[in-house]
Amino acid sequence: MPNTLFDRVFAPLAGQDRPLLHLADGSQISASAFAVLVARLAGALVALGVQPGDRVAVQVAKSPEALALYGATVAAGAVFLPLNTGYTAAELDYFIGNATPRVFVGDPAQAAALDPLCATHGARFMGLSGHGSGSLMDLAARQEAAFAPVDRSGADLAAILYTSGTTGRSKGAMLSHDNLLSNARVLAELWRFTDADVLLHALPIFHTHGLFVASNVSLLTGGQMVFLPGFDTEAVIAALPKSTAMMGVPTFYTRLLDDPRLTRDLVGHMRLFISGSAPLLSETHIAFEDRTGLRILERYGMTETNMNTSNPYDGERRAGTVGMALPGVEVRIMADGQEVAPGEVGVIEVRGPNVFQGYWQMPNKTAEDLRPDGWFITGDLATRDPDGYVTIVGRAKDLIITGGYNVYPKEVEELLDTLPGIAESAVIGVPHPDFGEAVFAVLARTKAMAPELDQVRAAVAASLAKFKHPKGYAVVDTLPRNTMGKVQKAELRKTHARQFTS
Repeated sequence: MPNTLFDRVFAPLAGQDRPLLHLADGSQISASAFAVLVARLAGALVALGVQPGDRVAVQVAKSPEALALYGATVAAGAVFLPLNTGYTAAELDYFIGNATPRVFVGDPAQAAALDPLCATHGARFMGLSGHGSGSLMDLAARQEAAFAPVDRSGADLAAILYTSGTTGRSKGAMLSHDNLLSNARVLAELWRFTDADVLLHALPIFHTHGLFVASNVSLLTGGQMVFLPGFDTEAVIAALPKSTAMMGVPTFYTRLLDDPRLTRDLVGHMRLFISGSAPLLSETHIAFEDRTGLRILERYGMTETNMNTSNPYDGERRAGTVGMALPGVEVRIMADGQEVAPGEVGVIEVRGPNVFQGYWQMPNKTAEDLRPDGWFITGDLATRDPDGYVTIVGRAKDLIITGGYNVYPKEVEELLDTLPGIAESAVIGVPHPDFGEAVFAVLARTKAMAPELDQVRAAVAASLAKFKHPKGYAVVDTLPRNTMGKVQKAELRKTHARQFTS
């Protein structure tokens, strides 16, 4: 039976003895062994009662088994729902309650907390550790080594990825088989990926970049991956001579530039470095080329659309820009209902086979952001030059992108405003040389007392994922406001712009 995404990305692995994944400990997993792992996990999901269209929520450390679970979910006709490993139990309660997954796969060490939480929402908790052990793998080991994929068309959902919302509530972006496959095909051709490539994969796989861009492109083209659990400078330096391409966030490149071992000889085997998920400073782009002789290729995408634009593989890769619209994807810059002239600022709108199906259980928000004619309003502000190169200049929704992760200020502000000594807060993004942007909190003190920052940090650590934690705080008497009483965040960004840069 046809299964659109599985048939193109995972099915070809069966029976191939070539290496597929090179692990940090020096071991390898062949394509055929990975295909068997996918089949056994798909059998395990079915044994757990997973039906076509059910959600399978996953919050686990990166591992070959975690990647295989993505393929298994697609094979079973279910909807893969990866969640950031930094989310706390309080945050997970919202996602599980909103998505109502049939199965939640999490860290076995957290079973005591997560099992009852899952039960509250009717989900079955199964364990999967970063070492590939746990109750899910025990069940998978008892399944057949082959699995007939469930029939799924291109229009059926393959994944739901949660992103930040304008009210602070996360929104579940619904992505179809066609959304994911079409984007992988375009990127593979544009970036010249083939079965001769070895992709250095140090990205997380709960995120569009690491899962649907890096993994899908590599699997689709029959290449290999150096599959690292995360970015570690020593491991990446060791892997570069064995690799041909790397996809990363700006943090990867700034950390490599800090290491004197990054030389032209070290990357002599590399043909492509790609950056995304956060703005790459022009200075980083230029410094990397000076050191290595290679120009980083920067692109632009979103959870709702995967990739939209890219600098060219052949042709000028312009520092500070995210390139041009991908083949088959339309991009326009709009203001006041009209497309703006070259060089003028407007909101990016995109249309194409990569654009998502809408927000899970949020029809009003879907109608607000996704026009009936297929144009998606991104909320990102940009300009486009006469050659078609797009430059992101800001975000209309105050979204902070730090190290590739999205943080919506209101969620952090709502917590800060409950703490002693804080009358109100304003959370902003400020430039950071490593993370692109850093979360920064400006706290207006109460008349009676000022906040104790150690207590504030402790409260934040107990309630929010680490990537949402402010990297700095400023205590003030009052927040700046305009005549309408609105906090002037633009003024705060200007005031604190050099907190982390010289």
